Order: sequence, then C-alpha cells, then structure tokens
Amino acid sequence: MRGEGELAVRAAFSDAVFVRPSVMFGPDDAFLTTILKLLRQLPIYPMFGRGLTKLQPAYVEDVAEAVGRTMQRAESPSTIFEFGGPRVYSYEEFLRAVAHQAGLAPRLVPIPFAVWNALAWASEMFPNPLITRNQVELMQIDTVSSPEMPGFVELGISPHSVEAILQKMLSNCG
Repeated sequence: MRGEGELAVRAAFSDAVFVRPSVMFGPDDAFLTTILKLLRQLPIYPMFGRGLTKLQPAYVEDVAEAVGRTMQRAESPSTIFEFGGPRVYSYEEFLRAVAHQAGLAPRLVPIPFAVWNALAWASEMFPNPLITRNQVELMQIDTVSSPEMPGFVELGISPHSVEAILQKMLSNCG
C-alpha cells in the first residue's frame, strides 16, 4: 500500500521528497511507552511470533530534525530518505533491552501470529480494539532502513539510541 501511495504522489508531484521512518519512539508515545508499561505489569509477556521480526527504532525528534533538514535542501529532487535508529534489533532483543534498562526480567513467551490474528479479529468487534489485524500484520514485517538509501548520515544527524532515550524517560518519571 505504501508503494502505491508513493507512486500516486510521484505522478502528481515529480519532485516530491519521500520520508520513510522506521517505527518511531519517544516520551509518551504509543510504542515504547506501551511496551514498558506492559513489561512492568505482566509477569509473562506475550511476544509476536517467535520475536524474530527486525526493528530499527528511530527517535521521533531525530526524524523531525531530519524532515526539517530535507526541507532546506535545494538539491536532489525526488529523493527517498529512510530513517532508522543506530541499532537493528529482533523484536525479542528489543523487548529484552527495554526490560533491562527498566530493571525488569520478564518471561517472554512466543505466541503464533495466527493466535494474534484471531485475537485482533475478536478485538476489532469492540469500539476501541486493544489490537488490530493491521497491527499484527505490521509486526510480521521487518522495519529497517536500507543501507542503499540516504538517511540520517547524509543529513549530518547522529541518531539517538533507544537505551539513551529510555534512560532519560525512566529518570524523568522516577
């Protein structure tokens, strides 16, 4: 779907600049904050699949800075930028890194994607579903930036690590 959208935009605006961030994180977000909250509350943490999906989380402020810098560039029309953080994790590695920073040692249990899809299907019957089939589908796709595509480095940005930002978030909330 994203590819179709980019093609439509390119057809209408031949000099468009595309920005493809990886999954973004930051204070009070719906990603890292939610995972941290669940890791603290659940003695057993249900993982998507076997936890092998690759993630390269990008700090939201780094992405915002990158967008600002792309807007100031006069050269390279019709460029695609991909923004991923400094480290690629498997989903399981990511959960363990977040838990470690928070002083937690969760028991991670793999849950097959078929089970997640069934749960999402049932959840979507309610006004505010806890999980959607689209979210389950996204957790099956690696979200990492391509080394062939321009990104943070080309814009002179050294992206923040999840661990550094999480440490600040944890110290701010006591």
